[in-house]
Amino acid sequence: MSTTPTRRLPLEGVRVVELGQLLAGPFTGTLLAYFGADVVKVEPPGGDPIRGWRKLDEDGTSFWWRSLGRNKKSVTLDLKTNEGKALVRKLMGKADVVIENFRPGTMENWGLGPDSFADDNPGLIYTRISGYGQTGPYASKPGYASVCEGIGGLRYVNGFPGERPVRPNLSLGDTIAGLHAALGILLALFERQSSEKGQVVDVSLFESVFNLLEGVIPEFDGAGVVREPSGSTVTGIVPTNTYRCADRKFVVIGGNGDSIFKRLMTAAGRPDMADDPAMASNAGRVDNEAAIDEALDSWCRSLPSEQVLAILEDARVPSGPIYSVADMMQDPHFQARGLFQQVEINGKPLKIPAITPRLADTPGETRWPGGEIGSHNQSVLRDELGLSDEEFEQLRQDGIIG
Repeated sequence: MSTTPTRRLPLEGVRVVELGQLLAGPFTGTLLAYFGADVVKVEPPGGDPIRGWRKLDEDGTSFWWRSLGRNKKSVTLDLKTNEGKALVRKLMGKADVVIENFRPGTMENWGLGPDSFADDNPGLIYTRISGYGQTGPYASKPGYASVCEGIGGLRYVNGFPGERPVRPNLSLGDTIAGLHAALGILLALFERQSSEKGQVVDVSLFESVFNLLEGVIPEFDGAGVVREPSGSTVTGIVPTNTYRCADRKFVVIGGNGDSIFKRLMTAAGRPDMADDPAMASNAGRVDNEAAIDEALDSWCRSLPSEQVLAILEDARVPSGPIYSVADMMQDPHFQARGLFQQVEINGKPLKIPAITPRLADTPGETRWPGGEIGSHNQSVLRDELGLSDEEFEQLRQDGIIG
């Protein structure tokens, strides 16, 4: 953890107000803050619910929060009150970027929609993250990641044929939407350099997932093919699969290049397949997928995973283990790439993930872990907005800042 920046960060000087809760909006703010943006996170007096999700530390705060809330200034305001909305308006009026992930219409109902800043802050980049976007017949529907991953097409292709669709044990829709929002903000900041005007960045979870569908749309429209779930393989690319080894561990093998396939099957003791003209191209291997997978499955089951991977590495075949977080923490490559950063929470060390991409000259950094609820109320509300001691104390007594 860096306590004082040693270099200028790429987003230094960009002022961001983060509104909303849970994951998509806050993850966007985390990305921007990591690369230097001054992010003020506005929370309700009770804090973002993620502070209490999953595993908690001895103080009752989630370990996840220490990562997601890093580098952010926490300000508590009750947006159901006129005083709370007025203070948020002041923060937004001085911001370069606003991030909100409420249901469409909520900000307008509070008098805080993008149109209300057209005159006071025309350069504002107003970023809106929702399940279905700000327009269209589904705009008002609640859209959690699980639902949007379904309608966006990701869940349909994920799983085994004939069985219920499977989800990774992560909120991918939220995180992917956060990445899209960060990209949209950077594009808008770049455009603002010439136009001096802000704009609305409209990001939806279902469209962010939809963006990942590769050739699914043109394959259907051009050939009438609906891509179906394919278990641990990828339709139309052979071989690429996961195999269990003698030690019960799994390995991933990607041998779908023509020359790679020859090396793979030779290493696996099947020169007959390596030299079979019927399997020399991907189209032929697709026709013989079951036989190829059966041969590789049998070979992997006969050897421990480390030996399988050593043989394939010697043969220059793309392959690797299926890692748990415990495996990652022990792996020397993860360590060499600096993928774990250590912070201190109440004097105790805690590792959180570094954030990529890796910039050679202006890399991002963790300057502090996610702090306590309202830990920056005084520095933001009094020092930046200019509230007097009496005004600040009255807000506290009225419960507007908790």
